[in-house]
Amino acid sequence: MKLVIFYEKPFCAANAKQKQILRSSGCTLIERNLLEHGLDAQSLRSFMGDKAVSEWFNPAAPAIKNGEILPEALDEERAMELLMGDPILIRRPLMIIGTDKLCGFDAVKVAEILDRTVEEMPKINCMEKGCLEKNSLE
Repeated sequence: MKLVIFYEKPFCAANAKQKQILRSSGCTLIERNLLEHGLDAQSLRSFMGDKAVSEWFNPAAPAIKNGEILPEALDEERAMELLMGDPILIRRPLMIIGTDKLCGFDAVKVAEILDRTVEEMPKINCMEKGCLEKNSLE
């Protein structure tokens, strides 16, 4: 049984499916609200590993979709300021599995860490599923 600390956006259909996949793979989850994560910039940065700055961002976030923020044009410092200022921008989920920290759900990487097969994540249209109904800090 593997313990996973799972930072999610409440009411997100994709995060709900990811949690289901992890549980069916024998994981126990501790769920945390990503919008109220309480992480400092250094801790948040530790989840990003060697990902390109543009991969730190949730492509479905309104400010990304409408072109207000162009992640590929940002340096690490500015990107981290934006992510800390508006957690809806953070690619979800953030996960801690043992000593590994992950940003985003990569079934291959998760399977490697868990040392077992993990179901691939189906494509979920968050707009259609109502994920953005609670997209602000309340």
